[in-house]
Amino acid sequence: MSIADNKKAFHDYFIEDRWEAGIVLEGWEVKAIRDARVQIKEAYVVVRGDELFLFGAHISALATASSFTHPDAVRTRKLLLHRAELEKLIGKVERSGYTLVPLNLHFKGGRIKCEIGLAKGKKQHDKRATEKERDGKREVAAAMKTHTR
Repeated sequence: MSIADNKKAFHDYFIEDRWEAGIVLEGWEVKAIRDARVQIKEAYVVVRGDELFLFGAHISALATASSFTHPDAVRTRKLLLHRAELEKLIGKVERSGYTLVPLNLHFKGGRIKCEIGLAKGKKQHDKRATEKERDGKREVAAAMKTHTR
């Protein structure tokens, strides 16, 4: 079940490959995510050493969060992957000019997972071509719908 999607990632990047990673979260963050108080539109994934970190994901604290914790809405969160997957991803990012972007947050077996995509940036003309193609498909679908009636 999807919690939050990053539609902007599909507009700004060509997504080559997808990976599912766990996230290191605090208790108040899990409760806020279950309440859908999360936004990953401005988020990105950074390689530090031999680990991946999620930057810019905004998780709003609930009003009922305990008073002894000091919630930081945009703190850096560590992503969890197997060592072989990490090495493969880090190698592609460092050598091939790829970047890593979070695509969505979802539940899997009661845990919160982050789907990250291995992406290459789109140029402005690529974005326009994608929009033109989408508009064409929409017009064809509308024409077929009116034609079948």
